[in-house]
Amino acid sequence: MSDFYLFGLSSTRADWLSQRQAVVAENVANANTPGYRAKDVSAFSTVLETTKLDLAASSANHLVASAGREFGVDAARQTPWDVTHSGNSVSLEQEMLKAGEISRDYALDTSITKAFHRMYLSTLKG
Repeated sequence: MSDFYLFGLSSTRADWLSQRQAVVAENVANANTPGYRAKDVSAFSTVLETTKLDLAASSANHLVASAGREFGVDAARQTPWDVTHSGNSVSLEQEMLKAGEISRDYALDTSITKAFHRMYLSTLKG
């Protein structure tokens, strides 16, 4: 099953999410460390840019993925909400929001993979 692009993509995204969660945990652990600067991992879109998947329509009746529209993504990095007098830029509220976002993304990722796996097994059963 590793030959399927979706399973590989899901695994790569899960790895990225676990790395992001580790960085968020490190930020929270150093919330009171003087001079500590908050960190974040690069966006997952950079991972997708390095992954090659060329789609080709084998029939004129196939639908275009985005119906010909370009979807722009704002990849601006977040700036810390406040920098304390000690030079620490960790905002616990911002880190908790990131942790919630990571949790939701992981749940979505696993749900999509599970649905695709069920669909794949149903086609094999016939």
